[in-house]
Amino acid sequence: MSEQTAVPAADEHARVEQAAREAEPPRSAWSRVLDSGAGRNLGLVAVLVLLVIVGVATADTFLTTANLLTVLTQASIIGVLTVGVTFVIIGGGIDLSVGKVMALASVWATTVATQSYGPVVMIFCAIAVGVGAGLVNGLLIAYGRIVPFIVTLAMLISAQGLAERISGRRSQIVTDPVIAGIANTRLLGIPLLVYIFAAVVAVGWVVLNRTTFGRRTFAIGGNPEAARLAGLDVKRHTIGLYVVSGLCCGIAAIMIASLTTTGSSTHGTLYELDAIAAVIIGGTLLSGGRGTLIGSILGVLVFTTITNLFVLNNLATEVQNIAKGAIIVVAVLIQARAQRSSATG
Repeated sequence: MSEQTAVPAADEHARVEQAAREAEPPRSAWSRVLDSGAGRNLGLVAVLVLLVIVGVATADTFLTTANLLTVLTQASIIGVLTVGVTFVIIGGGIDLSVGKVMALASVWATTVATQSYGPVVMIFCAIAVGVGAGLVNGLLIAYGRIVPFIVTLAMLISAQGLAERISGRRSQIVTDPVIAGIANTRLLGIPLLVYIFAAVVAVGWVVLNRTTFGRRTFAIGGNPEAARLAGLDVKRHTIGLYVVSGLCCGIAAIMIASLTTTGSSTHGTLYELDAIAAVIIGGTLLSGGRGTLIGSILGVLVFTTITNLFVLNNLATEVQNIAKGAIIVVAVLIQARAQRSSATG
């Protein structure tokens, strides 16, 4: 009797869904474009163009070569962190620890003992610290089954404390000329930091869009249980995502140590929020399974340009934060609309 009633119930459910689809007004081609990854990226480009117009109208020095290179240099460090955060969020996770893991890596790489071995050891130490922190995050999340928010929040606090312990809450001066010279080196007039940023983005884009690792990242972020049933090793891949994020922290640590000529526990304060915000306005879903690296980088450029405009116009920092918060809210509302549209076909 139960089987006989189950069939009509299933038919009724199918009829209800069909009626709902038919009742939904048809979406225009323009609406479908706006809801696509390319459409969102074009929207961010339009925002950047608008910010440039505002900059030209309000600050005479905005379009100068020196200022534009300043914007790119400022975007480079957070941009590298954002690449790692993009992987994690597309994979269905979150990483709140990137700013302070970067600080810890910068401190470890600039101790007197580490610097005595030269630039290769300094770079190795920074990357090892970042990868190690990412590995710990991934193991606790994948095998400890702890919520990513809690694990990475704990890592943020621990990394901050360890960085303060190692440095004695003092800035450690970079004495190695090779590391100190990275930020001052220019190729064709463009700072080397920008080239490093571009290289990380290029490698990240290829991995995310042209490799099995990238395809599995989207699959696991979209539906981890379905990915597991399809034969994917979800736990191992989750660890890999956090290791990628940690690797980006290590690279960013060398960049910020060179730019500031110091390793300090104060580096990276609130960088994790800037990186996550850039990923969100770039169109990546916080629930995972969808996003673009190019969108995240455009998000970084939007926020960096806004900061630059506020500095050039001597506007208060609190107003700048309000503007950033409003942008994030609007981006999330647009995401919610896109999800509803895609769900209804």
